[in-house]
Amino acid sequence: MAFDGTWKVEKSENYEKFMEVMGINLVKRKLGAHDNLKLTIQQEGNTFIIKESSNFRTIEIVFNLGETFDYSLADGTELQGNWDVKDGKLVGTFKRKDNGKELLALREIVGNEMIQTYTYEGVAAKRFFKKA
Repeated sequence: MAFDGTWKVEKSENYEKFMEVMGINLVKRKLGAHDNLKLTIQQEGNTFIIKESSNFRTIEIVFNLGETFDYSLADGTELQGNWDVKDGKLVGTFKRKDNGKELLALREIVGNEMIQTYTYEGVAAKRFFKKA
C-alpha cells in the first residue's frame, strides 16, 4: 500500500539515452523528457489500478500481481509482461512484441520519493516522483 497516492515526476536521469536505445525518434525523445507524467496508484489486495496522465495521453491500467497483461508505451511500443512485489518493490518484467527484447521496470519508495528505474539493452534510466 506504500505506492498508493498520486505521484508527479520531478526529475529524470539518463531518460533520453534510454529512449534512444528503445528506438524512439529524436522529436519524441525531446517531448518525452518533459512529459509531466503523473501516476495515480491504487492497490486493492493483488490488484493495482494505475492512472497515467501526461502531456501525451491519459490511460488507466488495471493488473493483478504476477499475471501477464498487454501494455503500450506512449510512443506506441507494444509490450507484454507482468508486475510483482519483491522486497517491498514493484518489479516489472516485459517483452517487446516487435522484437522480443526485455524491458525491466522497478518502482520503489525511498524516503518521500518513488523512484522508477527502467532497463533496456543494458541502459538504465531513473525517474523520481514526489507525492502530488
